[in-house]
Amino acid sequence: MAGSSLDKIVNTDDLEQAAQRYLPRMLYDWIAGGAGDERGLSDNRAAFDRFRFMPRYLRDVATCSISKTVLGRRFAGPLGIAPMGYSGLFRPQAELFFAETAKRFDVPYIMSGVSVSSMEAAAPVAGENLWYQIYTTADDAINRDMIRRAEDCGCGALVMTVDIPVAAKRERDIRNIIDIPPKFTPKAILDGLLHPAWTLRYLLAGGLPVMENWAPYLPKGASGLDVAKFSLEHGYALQTWDHLRQFRQLWPRALVIKGILHPEDAHMAREAGADAIIVSNHGGRQFDRAINSIDCLPAIREAVGADFPVMFDGGVRRGSDVLALLCCGVDYVFAGRPFLYGAAGFGQGGVDRAMEIFTDELSGLMRQLGCLDVEHDDLKTFMHDAMDQARRYPRGE
Repeated sequence: MAGSSLDKIVNTDDLEQAAQRYLPRMLYDWIAGGAGDERGLSDNRAAFDRFRFMPRYLRDVATCSISKTVLGRRFAGPLGIAPMGYSGLFRPQAELFFAETAKRFDVPYIMSGVSVSSMEAAAPVAGENLWYQIYTTADDAINRDMIRRAEDCGCGALVMTVDIPVAAKRERDIRNIIDIPPKFTPKAILDGLLHPAWTLRYLLAGGLPVMENWAPYLPKGASGLDVAKFSLEHGYALQTWDHLRQFRQLWPRALVIKGILHPEDAHMAREAGADAIIVSNHGGRQFDRAINSIDCLPAIREAVGADFPVMFDGGVRRGSDVLALLCCGVDYVFAGRPFLYGAAGFGQGGVDRAMEIFTDELSGLMRQLGCLDVEHDDLKTFMHDAMDQARRYPRGE
């Protein structure tokens, strides 16, 4: 039945609707929700509405190339899988599904620092397509050991996320009483009973899953609740530029800084030794009055120069969103929620389907426009009012 339902998935909104039907409401809200009154969420999507494309016809569009090079590695596509915390709660082994899709489609997957599966489990699946996201913890020994393990796993990049200095006020979660330990209120129990497929998987898996990347720092056999509480105690730790410089000394491969919005921060990240940045407002999940990530791009590109990799995530739902960002001079794009919706609703097949949708939409749009190669074509020429777009979003090449 799942396969038959998956055949009916036309776009990423369909994946979201399938996940909403499968998940208890409180868990769907955890994924879909944002901070405050969720202006950040709506702004992220609305920002893409301004872009229109200008086609060029009578070109040979029998084939087109979507492969993209970033950090010295040529990937088969320009869209990777962004980090998403606790994904294995929504569907067991979700992080391994992401790793498998990343390997199959030859794109990067950034494993969350608060994932359920471990980097050691994902590395044999994804190979160097696996990147690891590190949150600075209150214990320097843990920071160092996380970096060592990521190196031992062969992760292609270390991604230092800097945009969560404090816990966010996510009002959906407050109303749903999302907490550690979980509170089994009558409302929560009814929610679970109304979504029996998820509830049965949760119970068969033994309840709250263990965050395996954190488990080595507790006594053997620690429960999922023990590990979750330990990670929270070490979360939201002080982060400074000294931590970035320290991580640069410890990490021998590509170092990416995620969550940059201010051009001066982008410049300082480059000066401190970062190899790339990801422009991101954390998917609207940290605070709802953050500047839209797309609006930050022109000043950030000016601050870091044309040769420094600038990547992006936030609000990406269509292949046209990916192409718009590439036209704006973004070097690589990441999306998160669509892949997690696919994993929650359908498992591995849903994650693959999300990537297929993005790839098919992007390739189809390129052929419609007469764009043959995202790596070598002058993409600004395919944007409406190309002179204005070129001025606002100088290409990063």
